[in-house]
Amino acid sequence: MQNNIQNLQKLYRRAIDARAPWVRRWDDAIKYTMPRDDADAAALFDATAADSADNLAAAMYSLLTPPESMWIDLVPESEMSPDAAPAVAALRANLNDSNFYTTIHQCYMDLVITGTACLFMAENPIGAVSAFSFTSIPMHDIALIGDAIFHTTSMPASEVLQRYPTWTPPANLRESIKNDPEMPLRLVQCLKGTEFVAWLDAGGDVENNVVATGTFETNPYIIFRWAVSSGEMYGRGPVLRALPDIKTANKVVELVLKNATIAVSGIWQADDDGVINLNNINLTPGAIIPKAVGSSGLTPLASGADFDVSQLILKDLRERIRHAMLADRLGLLSEKEMTATEILARNADMVRILGATYGRLLHEFIRPLVDRGLQILSRRGTIDRIKLHSDAELKYLAPIVKMAASESMISTNIEE
Repeated sequence: MQNNIQNLQKLYRRAIDARAPWVRRWDDAIKYTMPRDDADAAALFDATAADSADNLAAAMYSLLTPPESMWIDLVPESEMSPDAAPAVAALRANLNDSNFYTTIHQCYMDLVITGTACLFMAENPIGAVSAFSFTSIPMHDIALIGDAIFHTTSMPASEVLQRYPTWTPPANLRESIKNDPEMPLRLVQCLKGTEFVAWLDAGGDVENNVVATGTFETNPYIIFRWAVSSGEMYGRGPVLRALPDIKTANKVVELVLKNATIAVSGIWQADDDGVINLNNINLTPGAIIPKAVGSSGLTPLASGADFDVSQLILKDLRERIRHAMLADRLGLLSEKEMTATEILARNADMVRILGATYGRLLHEFIRPLVDRGLQILSRRGTIDRIKLHSDAELKYLAPIVKMAASESMISTNIEE
């Protein structure tokens, strides 16, 4: 057991090292689209990227997971799967009663900004309104390597003891936890294949730091990506692609504002004649500034700055940002008056734009979500056990699929 934990910890450190370059990119993407502290918010001068990211996440929500009960279905392949109808009904009901629709939008924001999102699908206690509970986990807390997923989190000691009642804290922490039950503990939760191990990331003996072990029949960590380059574990989203233009546009606006400040308040010069007291000068409308007879007094200094060209540069940058964030194309969704031909053209455009992303999300997001949902419901006895891969196929009824069906461009069924 100890050797296994030590190997996992070495694997965890390699996963953290491999993630480090991505964290820097994520921090930049978040800084310019969703600043999380006052310093980043104060350094944000252009909101084009932030507005476009929010609109794209909302469009993904509407096109892929609308808050309706008919966005998925199970289609029996033969008379051998009579349990498909009650299974899909139970799955829909539990999804609708859960916090799925409020949580998934957070994941779409992560998907657009960082290119990768993680949805944790937990099981609620018996008697809860829904069997499912969802949490959007920030990618800064997730590290991937091979088939291993590492989730780093911090929680109060009392919550750790409540969640893992069989765990005995190591000797060097027992007194501290007794005196301060709310002291934060840093946990590393690892899922490698179906094996789960959680340990306390606090140094000391490895064996004593193991908090829990177990197995999962299905993976509760549903990780999905916008687009992936060969050999990479993490995805690349629209914000990461547009990041150079986003940074440049933000800098141009910052310089324009600085130049505007100079234009409004001006730059002044005065002779150092020992008469003018610069500390007593107040540059306000109507102010009278005394000067000595024969002195030049306070005179404006002409500025050589001319930022008229900045508006041309900024317009081009903003157009490229909106194009990369699909704002100029997804904006068609808000049009009120469109002919049938225009609607078909728009649908075809949506499928071309999001077709590849839709296909990836179908396999990395929708399919694992349904698999785990059916597994939880069957284990609780809510439905009879049904194997999705052999007894039925998943039929996805989201708006983007209806668009694709109307254009006969992609199939709405998943076949294995």
